[in-house]
Amino acid sequence: MARTKDFDEDEVLNKAVDLFWLKGYNGTSMQDLVDALGISRSSLYDTYGDKHTLFLKALESYQTSASGKVCSIVSSDKPAKQAIKELLEFITYELIKDKNHKGCFMVNAEVEVAPHDAEVSQVICQNDRQVEEAFYKVIKKGQESGEITTRRDARALTRFIFNNVKGMRVTAKSITDKAIFDDIIKLALSVLD
Repeated sequence: MARTKDFDEDEVLNKAVDLFWLKGYNGTSMQDLVDALGISRSSLYDTYGDKHTLFLKALESYQTSASGKVCSIVSSDKPAKQAIKELLEFITYELIKDKNHKGCFMVNAEVEVAPHDAEVSQVICQNDRQVEEAFYKVIKKGQESGEITTRRDARALTRFIFNNVKGMRVTAKSITDKAIFDDIIKLALSVLD
């Protein structure tokens, strides 16, 4: 008879996200995971497989949560420029309030792991496509309403804004001066005029 698990798998996965996000993939040992997750090594292997599989599950969990927030903000009924501004301000707030300067788990994995790991790269590319598409829709909507310039290609504008979001997330690993982020937001929004 199979033994029932005496822990909440989602709660443990959330703890794994936090640990990988804080220490990175390479900086997190199996012992770190056992200690932080509060489960035995055998339970960890039985439930999540190896460290790599757990990392992929953690990335996918983060993707669902974080991308959902981004997509809901830019997909709102608000005017396009206002939605984009609110998203950039929301990201800034989240980055500045993080006392550990973790940046973005997805961007961190993109820099640390994706260049050497096809599976991680695939998760990140899927995430990027999803977020880029949400930005594209709001920018296209703004162009159709006359709110955003049509002098620039909607896809190019999308990629520029999305690249700024990623850059802000990297910058926040060492800088948390709101004035710097306000300058970035102001200039990024100016390309929409």
